[in-house]
Amino acid sequence: MIEFGRDLCAALNVSGRKEWLVTNGLGGFASGTVAGPMTRRYHGLLVAALKPPVGRTLLVSKLEETAFYDGMAYPLAANRWAGGTVDPSGFLHLDRFRLEGTTPVWTFSLADALLEKRLWMQQGANTTYVRYDLIRASGPLTLTLKALVNYRDYHGSTHAGDWRMQVDPVEHGLRVTAFDGATPFFLLSDRAEATPEHAWYRDFFLDVEAYRGLDATEDHLHAGTFTVTLEPGTSLTLVASTEAAPLLDSTAASLEREAHAHRLVAASGLAEAPAAVRQLVLAADQFVVHRATPVDPEGRTLIAGYPWFSDWGRDTMIALPGLTLATGRPGVAASILRTFAHFIDKGMLPNRFPDAGEAPEYNTVDATLWYVEAVRSYHAATGDDGLLADLFPILEGVIAWHQRGTRYDIHVDPHDHLLYAGEPGVQLTWMDAKVGDWVVTPRIGKPVEINALWYHALCAMADFATLLGRPDAVYAEEAGRVRESFARFWNAEAGYCYDVLDTPDGDDPSLRPNQLFAVSLLHTPLDASRQKAVVDACARRLLTPHGLRSLAPEDPAYQGHYGGDPWHRDGAYHQGTVWSWLIGPFVAAHLRVYPAAQARSFLLPLLRHLADHGLGSVSEIFDGDAPFTPRGCFAQAWGVAEVLRAWSLVSRETDLHDAMLRGDGAPFEASYPAPDLKA
Repeated sequence: MIEFGRDLCAALNVSGRKEWLVTNGLGGFASGTVAGPMTRRYHGLLVAALKPPVGRTLLVSKLEETAFYDGMAYPLAANRWAGGTVDPSGFLHLDRFRLEGTTPVWTFSLADALLEKRLWMQQGANTTYVRYDLIRASGPLTLTLKALVNYRDYHGSTHAGDWRMQVDPVEHGLRVTAFDGATPFFLLSDRAEATPEHAWYRDFFLDVEAYRGLDATEDHLHAGTFTVTLEPGTSLTLVASTEAAPLLDSTAASLEREAHAHRLVAASGLAEAPAAVRQLVLAADQFVVHRATPVDPEGRTLIAGYPWFSDWGRDTMIALPGLTLATGRPGVAASILRTFAHFIDKGMLPNRFPDAGEAPEYNTVDATLWYVEAVRSYHAATGDDGLLADLFPILEGVIAWHQRGTRYDIHVDPHDHLLYAGEPGVQLTWMDAKVGDWVVTPRIGKPVEINALWYHALCAMADFATLLGRPDAVYAEEAGRVRESFARFWNAEAGYCYDVLDTPDGDDPSLRPNQLFAVSLLHTPLDASRQKAVVDACARRLLTPHGLRSLAPEDPAYQGHYGGDPWHRDGAYHQGTVWSWLIGPFVAAHLRVYPAAQARSFLLPLLRHLADHGLGSVSEIFDGDAPFTPRGCFAQAWGVAEVLRAWSLVSRETDLHDAMLRGDGAPFEASYPAPDLKA
């Protein structure tokens, strides 16, 4: 359990940067800081996915809470205003904060009274619960909750002017209609008296947005006040929902949420794992959301990261093994694979589904190759020949499109059989930062990880064909040709791989982590000595406690700090910034060339990181320079996924090593999940 005492809770510079997250399985969420002040435009009690998993809209911003006890008023909320003033400072009364699963719990000490607050969302509904329990007191305590609301895209900000919303009394509370045609939402309570209001609170200051060089002030509407007097041992629940009649019984709603968490841990097979690993199992579920398709209204996908990403093809396929197979949820994996198969076009998987639900964007060269690996991982974990047979014709089409050429000059070079990709002004690999017309890392040519994935995909297709009784020679022969040409990537002078071959400026010798995939994937085109040299080079010059740098520090283009306006941030995004997800391929590659004993130690700093930044989750990125401050999304799907996958790999390797010492072990392919996930 993640827990902080008064020493950290009352320190705004600490508790004001630790962020909590709850989700609903639709793409909706609630998030904020331990201390209370909103620091991002994405903070709020109800960010509803009105067109799941997108159409995310901030509806309920926060509650301004005040407790009246024994003649004294105790503010529980906290705000930072334009100009820098912090008022009120409710965190000064905060005695304890903890996570129970993914549920944030605050305990306020008010003289001899203890008031506990907890917050969660209903799975499958745009509904948030906030419950207050008077744990201890020598008399009654009166609570007033001023509900602040909004209605805007979650990427935006509100400067209200004279905007008037309609606030109507309904049974148990209030209905808010922001404007004609807007989805109405409800503020309801099991026992409090609700009074409609209409007053704008103006100029909240969002210091993280200021750091990011974006609009950093916002207005929110005080739409209503809820008042109740609690006796010791009693509670109050406030429910914010897009549903007119959500369940108001918070005990039943809380038990439902707890049961969901228990099922997740039980299914994972990790109930005996360290607490941090079990916490990651719950974090993994936060990214699993519904995306309906014409052929499957219950289709699934993965949110790439909170608070601002939707579902991305590349991120989904990279994260799928860790978030679903390593957590014992193969059914979810199968649903995701079928969902994305529906969107494959010209041999390509979408890179991104826009937030407003427009047509998918296909500007990625690696998402489809990661799809092949996700199918392989799924089959290795389940032995599901049925799904493999269903998807095999689609995968055949993927290979054929890459061979004859598809969008953005993605094609197999007939001279060396390596995969070429790229056009001016387009970013196609995972190093995809772009500001205006500036592509920071264009990587036009033959990127090393793309060709490692291409070789791996051909080998996998040969394996699939054999399993299904289809001809496999064409794939095996082409894989052999690619393996032979892959030797071109070896930079003998540097002792590691070129990052990109045949760029407009020649071969790129930059030391980046992309070459790790030529070692970490099941099928590798490198011999053993070169595998070890790649791992050693990345370990000595790119590895940090929280992942791998995207560029070696001695490179003239290296930037060790990620921050500032979009131009400066995106300019550093893949030029030295540390990425947490890269710890997975590093550990898998390390296991291939070194004994397993060391590998688990590489994961421990990221497990400790769960008590920092996005509580219970893994941050997207970190500064490249010490102390490696967390940046970007505070909860990133592939970061969580790759820690879980790497933990599974290390545990499996260790278990098999011990079994082999006893004489009852079997060889282990480092990229395969543990076979007990088949259940």
